[in-house]
Amino acid sequence: MSILATLALFATALLFGGMAFFAALIAPMIFRTLPADMASRFIRGVFPPYYLWVLATSAAACVALFPLSKPDAGMMAAIAGLAFWLRQVLMPRINLLSDAAKAGDADAGRAFDRAHKLSVAANLLQMIVAGVVLAGFVL
Repeated sequence: MSILATLALFATALLFGGMAFFAALIAPMIFRTLPADMASRFIRGVFPPYYLWVLATSAAACVALFPLSKPDAGMMAAIAGLAFWLRQVLMPRINLLSDAAKAGDADAGRAFDRAHKLSVAANLLQMIVAGVVLAGFVL
């Protein structure tokens, strides 16, 4: 295996593993062990570095994969771009809607639910795509 392939595999494994660890263990544990208000504040603090992790590892995989597989590099670039949008656009909107909903705005509550579902779907899509690229290393 070439150095670029090894770097791409490592970055993709870190991406997928980090996302799976967060989704399967960290997020549920936060909401299971902390009071709801504290869990919400804590998760707000965790998401910015989480999205930076997704962005950095997918970008590194993209660069390493580019000379090896343009389709795989493109999928990693898409994950990175989506992570940027989630971190910079959707996450701040979700936080504003959550605050407004907690203040009693029913419309904000419905908008929060839709935005939150979108973020969950986007994260799931990112994990699936990363898993597809990762599986390509063993197939």
